Amino acid sequence: MIGYVTLGTNDFSRSTAFYDALLAELGAKRIMEGPRFVAWGTSMQAPSLGVILPFDGQPATRGNGTMVALAVKSPAQVDALHAKALKLGGTDEGAPGERFKGFYAGYFRDLDGNKLNFFCMG
Repeated sequence: MIGYVTLGTNDFSRSTAFYDALLAELGAKRIMEGPRFVAWGTSMQAPSLGVILPFDGQPATRGNGTMVALAVKSPAQVDALHAKALKLGGTDEGAPGERFKGFYAGYFRDLDGNKLNFFCMG
């Protein structure tokens, strides 16, 4: 049901470089962009993730309890992508591991403090 998710940023060039490198690992590329917005996806029909400079001109802030979860195929891919996010300057919010039977996830914050995870089921 999710079409796309946008995350606010206060440093557009830094944020887009972070997601260019990180989401390329999933085969995603820029599918839409403008002066204040970039979205990455694997196609225009698949869900996408974007970063945006807030329309109201106010500083971007992160939501408390807000998180974006990105589905991947395997625990090994969760491990690799979590490590890549940290290598790119993200911060750890929960090392990869099985949270409950059949759910494996690794949590991190991006350069603007937005919380995300990579997860797989099974």
